[in-house]
Amino acid sequence: MSFNFLKTIHLICHHMFQRKKIYFTPELKISEIIPDNPYLLLFFEHFGVTLPVKDKTIQAVCDEHNLNSALVIWFANLFNGVNNVSEPKLSFDDTRAIIHYLKNSHEFYSHEIYPEILNTIEHLAEINHSSEMGLVKKFFTEYFNEVTEHLDYENNVVFPYVLDLYERIKSSGLENKKKEYSVVEYRDHHNDIEEKLDDLKKLLIKYLPEKSDRILRRKLLFSLFELEYDLNVHSQIEEHILIPLVEKMELHLNQTL
Repeated sequence: MSFNFLKTIHLICHHMFQRKKIYFTPELKISEIIPDNPYLLLFFEHFGVTLPVKDKTIQAVCDEHNLNSALVIWFANLFNGVNNVSEPKLSFDDTRAIIHYLKNSHEFYSHEIYPEILNTIEHLAEINHSSEMGLVKKFFTEYFNEVTEHLDYENNVVFPYVLDLYERIKSSGLENKKKEYSVVEYRDHHNDIEEKLDDLKKLLIKYLPEKSDRILRRKLLFSLFELEYDLNVHSQIEEHILIPLVEKMELHLNQTL
């Protein structure tokens, strides 16, 4: 089975839910864009926006939640698979919204999708006793431990550091001093944890013997594709939005010393 075949399955699963690549604008109604990509429900939840949304536009919802609509629309276009969009001009004030989004996505990983995947794997193991199933369980356990370490590092080290930078800037550099930590360390520490999902998917698609487990296996694969979809956008936000913005914040503070 070739890599192209695996990629095709990924695209099929993705387009089962996303039928159009719409370029979002502030005037679009949220209720009209979600049917074209239900994954956007998860996206808006990461920003703290939940249903019902009635006939509200993206701009109206952003105003209600004190969000920069340019930032939200940029994220939404990434989430909708539209990558060739111009980057909006962000301010340091947008830092809090970005961190809020990332923290909520961490909650989704830790308390929803990962436990759901683990539960499905355990049920699958009750049916399929092959040695390959043992590899699936072992791989996911190790992977989940690595992910937990990654999320804990961001929650306990990176995010507090970024928010502290923001508060120091807002206080006009009061008690301003260089800290030993830098976002450069985060860039070096940061890894694309979604890449490791490929090995798990290949085990399920290419090597795990069939033991009357097709329903559970399908559910597990769909959950993995959903997770991969969200993680991909999550990594893009960290790499291309958060880290460059924090570098500017560090430079700003260093210039005021």
